[in-house]
Amino acid sequence: MNPCGGCVLRHIDYETELAVKREHVKDCLKRIGSIETESLEIHPSPCIQRYRNKAIFAVGTVDDQAVFGFFRPRSHDIIPVEDCLLQSERCLSAARAVTGFMNRNSIPAYDETTGKGTVRHIYFRESRCGDAILCIVSARGFGSRTQELTDYIRESCPDLTGIVLNINKNRGNTVLSGDFYTLWGSESVRETFCGYTFLISTRAFLQAIYRKATDLASGSDHQKSTGLALELYCGAGTVSLCLSAVFQRVIAAEIIPEAIENARYNAESNGVRNIDFICADAAEAANRIAEDGHRPDAVLVDPPRKGLSEKVILDIVRMQPERIVYISCNPATLARDLSIFSREHYSLESAESFDMFPRTRHIETVVLMSRKDT
Repeated sequence: MNPCGGCVLRHIDYETELAVKREHVKDCLKRIGSIETESLEIHPSPCIQRYRNKAIFAVGTVDDQAVFGFFRPRSHDIIPVEDCLLQSERCLSAARAVTGFMNRNSIPAYDETTGKGTVRHIYFRESRCGDAILCIVSARGFGSRTQELTDYIRESCPDLTGIVLNINKNRGNTVLSGDFYTLWGSESVRETFCGYTFLISTRAFLQAIYRKATDLASGSDHQKSTGLALELYCGAGTVSLCLSAVFQRVIAAEIIPEAIENARYNAESNGVRNIDFICADAAEAANRIAEDGHRPDAVLVDPPRKGLSEKVILDIVRMQPERIVYISCNPATLARDLSIFSREHYSLESAESFDMFPRTRHIETVVLMSRKDT
């Protein structure tokens, strides 16, 4: 196992890994949420190596050389990466090009203790369409060497479709923050999903399990609904567009402005006109929609690892949707939130897990809840 702590399950065979993850989800549901699940289907990944379409590398200094890698668990000690079996070859080539340019030109890595130095992180995203963008996160930019940097990376990585510079002056741990400048090419990648074409920017997020979530939200008949669907944490609008095919109207909310811009562009470019996008956090959006008196047939949520706040849950319940679909990347917070929904008269109808990140501890779960008769 690599000391970075990423591939914590690489030492066991894949079937055993799936069994471990299945039992982890079941244990969380029972121990934290008091929910018994007789069976829990887990969908295996079709690829268990070099499957990641996104990477974030920390940049630091080791033996007076700029290196990229990951932080040691529970520390900010950087572990240099020569190869990572989760990442693609062109991702690693792009990261090597950045640190290679830094070492050739004596450009220092950022030191979070002193606030000195230049390069903080390397962000990479690619798509099945062949697009690939490299984003260099810097504390202060490259000045007169910016064009030289761009030329060097383009020559070293000819299959890139875009190079972006992010000037992040914040002293905190947020990787992508501040101003973004496209140095060359496009700042976004194209992706195809459920018959739609999406444009995804550096800060947007995409999940392949959205097809299942859409099916659950639409109900068993899969016919065009006359009602409303609400989506919180909509990202670039991937599942919003899928929902628009089975609901008369969709309201979707996301706090990241760039993602909302992508979502609106994606809806317009695909000829979809029955989605209203709101740039707001989940609590504000849920409260606003509940105050407006909307009662959606289905609510779909895809929160970060910390899960939902109790206020968001209560605002969702106040709208009395027939179905709630919850996409979770953290079984513990999922179980906690399900216990609150259960207290508010929503029962668990189904739960399935998807192994989106083989060899790591992470597991995605999608559940369906329905409103009990009261």
